[in-house]
Amino acid sequence: MTNIIELENMEFFGYHGCYKEEQVVGNQFVVYLKLETSSMVASKTDQIKDALNYQQAYNIVKQEVLVPSHLLEHVCSRILDALFAELELLEKATVKVSKLNPPMGGKMDRVSVTLSRLR
Repeated sequence: MTNIIELENMEFFGYHGCYKEEQVVGNQFVVYLKLETSSMVASKTDQIKDALNYQQAYNIVKQEVLVPSHLLEHVCSRILDALFAELELLEKATVKVSKLNPPMGGKMDRVSVTLSRLR
């Protein structure tokens, strides 16, 4: 049995991009996170100590998104590294980071990078 936790549409302001302007002006970013574990202990005990703590996951995402990077791939990878280092119940994670209104010379809602990892 798999327990899935999703954190959707987390919004942050950050300084990610290859263009100098992006690193100075910054931009809005939206993050989607899917966490998976086979541990069902928390569903029986109703105790946070037995759960995959999604408040902790949110704090990790926030911390990593605030660190400037050139590439969204790097942001995603750092988020996954930190999640697996901190959340021992985590077995699989998918993170999607989207840059809103990217400066690409035309109208575009967002550009996104998605990475997944297994423990």
